[in-house]
Amino acid sequence: MWMRLGAMTVTAAVAAMTLGCGQTPSTPAAVIEDKVYTVTPPTMAVKAGVMTGEVTDMKITERIEKDSGKVVSPAKLTGKLNLKNSSTDQTIRLVGGKIQFIDADGKVMMIDEKKIEPTIKFQTYGAAERLDPGQDASQTLDVEFPVEALKANRLKEIRLELAYISSPFREETVNFVVSIGAGK
Repeated sequence: MWMRLGAMTVTAAVAAMTLGCGQTPSTPAAVIEDKVYTVTPPTMAVKAGVMTGEVTDMKITERIEKDSGKVVSPAKLTGKLNLKNSSTDQTIRLVGGKIQFIDADGKVMMIDEKKIEPTIKFQTYGAAERLDPGQDASQTLDVEFPVEALKANRLKEIRLELAYISSPFREETVNFVVSIGAGK
């Protein structure tokens, strides 16, 4: 009896392997392409209070499935924000910022009806968040971009709002009288 049960199990396994448990042909992976939109001008000077600098290498990238044209990853504005503390007597602590996209009518364009605006978070570690007089810092920009703004003549300007804390910067000199005793 055990012999017959073993033979039936082996027969069932061989039948399953040859008839039904084979791998189905896999579908080829979809080809994803980056669709890049140029921003003109790609570099802009910025000035906010005692901070000066520029936004460079601006472009908008959208990831699209090549065959279907389906958007895989929504449009994003990328670039680099370079800031410098142009003050001679104030230290700046960078807190954050936000980017607004302004349409031809002067209204803020929202990201996909979420009613939110992209934010910039500055590094909160090290010296990058604090700028003493004359120091500079760089921050990578990578924020969502409104789909409506991709249409011709819809986007008028990009507004960058920066939040920072300014505090007086002072350097003081202290002199003190000392004397050195004889060595032992």
